[in-house]
Amino acid sequence: MNNPLADFIQDLPKAELHLHIEGTLEPELMFAIAKRNGIPLDFASADELKKAYRFNNLQEFLDIYYLGAKVLLHEVDFYDLTMAYLNTCAVQNVVHTEIFFDPQTHTERGIAFDTVIRGIRRALEDGERQLGITSRLILCFLRHLPEEAAFQTLEEALPYKEWITGVGLDSSELGNPPSRFARVFRKAGEEGFLLMAHAGEEGPASYIREALDLLQVIRIDHGNRCLDDEDLVQELVLRQIPLTLCPLSNLELKVIRQLADHPVKEMLEKGLLATLHSDDPAYFGGYINENYLRTAEAVGLTRHDLGQLAIHSFQASFLPDPEKEIWIDRVNTYCAAC
Repeated sequence: MNNPLADFIQDLPKAELHLHIEGTLEPELMFAIAKRNGIPLDFASADELKKAYRFNNLQEFLDIYYLGAKVLLHEVDFYDLTMAYLNTCAVQNVVHTEIFFDPQTHTERGIAFDTVIRGIRRALEDGERQLGITSRLILCFLRHLPEEAAFQTLEEALPYKEWITGVGLDSSELGNPPSRFARVFRKAGEEGFLLMAHAGEEGPASYIREALDLLQVIRIDHGNRCLDDEDLVQELVLRQIPLTLCPLSNLELKVIRQLADHPVKEMLEKGLLATLHSDDPAYFGGYINENYLRTAEAVGLTRHDLGQLAIHSFQASFLPDPEKEIWIDRVNTYCAAC
């Protein structure tokens, strides 16, 4: 059945800024890589694995997320994983992507940092050359591990500084406030990395405040709970700190009860620099276009709202300003013609 809104979203140029590459490991690819590497899985088939994707909270998701990551052993595995995602970007008109990767998920299993980053990097280069998709790579520290482990990972990353644009903070939020990582973020900033952090997804608004004040981040990943603190909202608006929201992720992890409860429309009305992304799409039922469409239908986003979200995605990106302006002009031209 023809869906004019879906057609509009399909052709709308977009940037994706909140995407964990390990979270794009579709069950079929997971099984293919596991077979190639001789790794047994706890599920008999991809369909059986998909049935396990029912989560009550972030930790339940992370348990199966880390289970899937164990099939990734060689540079070619990380290349195949990344190219599969970039091919989806090409289909969904994502023209720029800023990809998170979690080196600690792999180095803790004995996989060399070099193996991980070279596979991802080679795919990103091929993605730009073959598909025209520009990209940036962002290293994330796992917040359920000690800060000392993050320092070790930062040291491992330094020889690859020209390949890594920024550092972030992800994994289990509750009980792991940003303040635990203030020293390593200070060091990362001194090394020239751009700084961002997951905050205010399951954690309180105070975690967003900590990320801003103690980690000195310039982008907040998620940030839903900022609406609990009006003073914080006003600061985010004044400073135009981007929020990288992930509606289908929020729904699957029970951050919201139903998609109609998602705060993105209220955020836009308040003047927040809100953006939409897919987080871990292989596990949460949709890539960026599905997030745009299902959220639009649930909360009543207009075409103007969707165009504004696309513009925000480029404004919030780490592209050079002239490239941002090119894409913003293209979004405006596209929206004006529709």
